[in-house]
Amino acid sequence: MAETNAAPAPAAAVATEECGMRKTVVVVGVDDSDHSYSALEWAVRHVAAAAGAELVVVHGKPSASSVVTFGSPGAGDVVRFVEADLRKRAEDVVDRARRLCIANSVHGLIEVIEGEPRYVLCNAVDKHGADLLVVGSHGYGAIKRAFLGSVSDYCTHHAHCSVMIVKQNKPKK
Repeated sequence: MAETNAAPAPAAAVATEECGMRKTVVVVGVDDSDHSYSALEWAVRHVAAAAGAELVVVHGKPSASSVVTFGSPGAGDVVRFVEADLRKRAEDVVDRARRLCIANSVHGLIEVIEGEPRYVLCNAVDKHGADLLVVGSHGYGAIKRAFLGSVSDYCTHHAHCSVMIVKQNKPKK
């Protein structure tokens, strides 16, 4: 499910294309966390709106089979329920990303791709010839990262472009 939405491309980006120069391509990974929307907001305001970069927003939607074990009775019903829930979450993620782009008058390609987010993002970088990958950080410590894994950590080591990890500002005491 790939969608193209948001506001028209900025005039500077159109002029850049007409001069034959390649626009900067920025891929931003989003999920349903506030951390990923901080990353999207950073990319929209600092790169896409300011520099006229081409923005590609990517959501890696887990497959139902990665969430449900098939060996139990009634697993088919559970899989359908989980798939519907994952589809609804993906729609919510896309809607929130679209609203953020529109609010900032930025045009962006929004894609939902089924798969493990770390692999989906690295593949999207290659597919779109990205110059920069922007992801959020959950701020996990070393132990949590070891058990849960870290999309941003994986991408810094495997993406074929520069990676920007955007941390949320912590409230000052």
